[in-house]
Amino acid sequence: MAAVASATTAPSLNKAVEELAISTSAPPEKYIRKEGLGGSASELPYLDIPVVDLSLLNSSTPEAEEELKKLRLGCSSCGYFQAINHGIVTSFIDEVHDVTRKFFKLPIEEKKKYARDVDDFDGYGNDTVYSENQTLDWNDRLYLNVKPENKRKMKVWPENPTNFRQILLDLTAKLENVNEFVSKAMAKSLGLEEDCFSKQYGENPIGLARFNFYPPCPTPDLVLAAKAHGDASAMTYLLQDKEVEGLQALKDDKWYKVRIVPEAIVVNVGDQIEVNKSLCFSYRRPHNFTLA
Repeated sequence: MAAVASATTAPSLNKAVEELAISTSAPPEKYIRKEGLGGSASELPYLDIPVVDLSLLNSSTPEAEEELKKLRLGCSSCGYFQAINHGIVTSFIDEVHDVTRKFFKLPIEEKKKYARDVDDFDGYGNDTVYSENQTLDWNDRLYLNVKPENKRKMKVWPENPTNFRQILLDLTAKLENVNEFVSKAMAKSLGLEEDCFSKQYGENPIGLARFNFYPPCPTPDLVLAAKAHGDASAMTYLLQDKEVEGLQALKDDKWYKVRIVPEAIVVNVGDQIEVNKSLCFSYRRPHNFTLA
C-alpha cells in the first residue's frame, strides 16, 4: 500500500524575507498569492473612511455631535475610522517611524539577535510554517508584548537603536490614553455609560505591538505583504507609512485601498468588539488592545 504524504509539517521558522529579496529574482512558490486572499492594489478603489477629529469630541457643540456621528458610522459600517488631533505630536510619530526604519536597516545577523522562538510570537521573524500548502506573507516583522509589564520578554526588545525601547514604552503609554478616550467616545456615540467598553478591559489589559517591514519584491503583483485577516484584538491603532500606501480593507465582500491621511492614526474595531446590523456595538471578552 502506497504511503500518502501529509501536507502538514512540524512548525518551523522561515528564512527572512529580506534575505530572499536579496538572493532571488522571483518569489518562491509558497509566497505566490492565491485567488481570494486579497486585492491587487492597482485595481482597487479607495474606501470612504470617516476622518474623526478627536479634539472636538469632549465638547457639547454641534461639531462634536457631527464627529460622534462619523465615529459611529466608521465603527458600524466598515469598522475603520481615521483619527486626527489625537494628542500624539507629529515629531513623536516621526521618531516611531525613524527607530522602526533603523531597526530593519540593521544587518540581518544583528536583527536575528532578537529572533523569536518557533513556538512563540514575540521577537523578530515572519510566518511560522505549519503546512507545505501554506501561503506565506512577503514581510518580516517585530512582534512584542508591551502590556501588562510581566508579559514583556525583554530579551527580544531591540537595544539597537539605543532609544528603541524607550520610544516603544512612550508609544504604549500614549496609545493607552488614546484607547481610553476612543472607548469612551464609542460608548457616548451609542448613548451608553462612558466606561461601558473601557471597564471590560479589566485590570491588566493586553497590549501588543507589531512593526512590519516589506522588502522590495521583483514581482509585487504575485505576492501579498499581509494576507487577508481579521484583528483578534478589541482595537487596533495603525501608524501607516507616510508615503507608501499598502493597507487594504474588505467591505461587503469587496476589497478597497485605504488612503494615507497625514498625521492620522487608523483605528480598526477588532474581532472582540463587534458591530451588528442595528448599528450597536456588542462585545465579547474585549480585554485586549493592539498597538500596530
